Amino acid sequence: MKNISIISSSVRNGRNSHRVALYFKNYLEENDIADVKIIDLKTLDFPIFEERLKFISEPTEAMLSLADDIKNADGIIVVTPEYNGGYPASLKNVIDLLYAEWKRKPIGIATVSAGAFAGSQVITSLQFTLWKIGALVVPAMFPVAMIDKTFDENGNPSDKEATDKKAKSFVAELIWWIEAKQKME
Repeated sequence: MKNISIISSSVRNGRNSHRVALYFKNYLEENDIADVKIIDLKTLDFPIFEERLKFISEPTEAMLSLADDIKNADGIIVVTPEYNGGYPASLKNVIDLLYAEWKRKPIGIATVSAGAFAGSQVITSLQFTLWKIGALVVPAMFPVAMIDKTFDENGNPSDKEATDKKAKSFVAELIWWIEAKQKME
């Protein structure tokens, strides 16, 4: 069984993107696709990092745990809201903390917005950042528009059949990249 970690990026009060992280956890577990862990950046409550992990003389247990979670995951799903055309500082902070852990890591991106464009403006900047550090960003995306109407606070989609169909394709692409990477090791 694959190990997939889901990064829930938003740390805002009243955040809605976490609904999609919960959905993916449920979807992957209910369909026996992967062992899943949600890495919730809100609960980690990290400070702004001044250096990469390998250069921090006394890293905290939470920092080391995050590094292990990323390193040990076969693949990652990043769930990010779009804030003013970009992704949250909390996500950039965690991406920049690590380096080797991201190298050749298959990553699928789920974007979320309150509006009709489904976070489409955040994709390019996040892809570029992940590519620059050597991550394998999968071509499939999972855009979610009007989050408050499409998912409830427990991660249940308003149209389960259509959402599961979209998720099946997105997850299949992530699994393909995970398996391709494993064959190359």
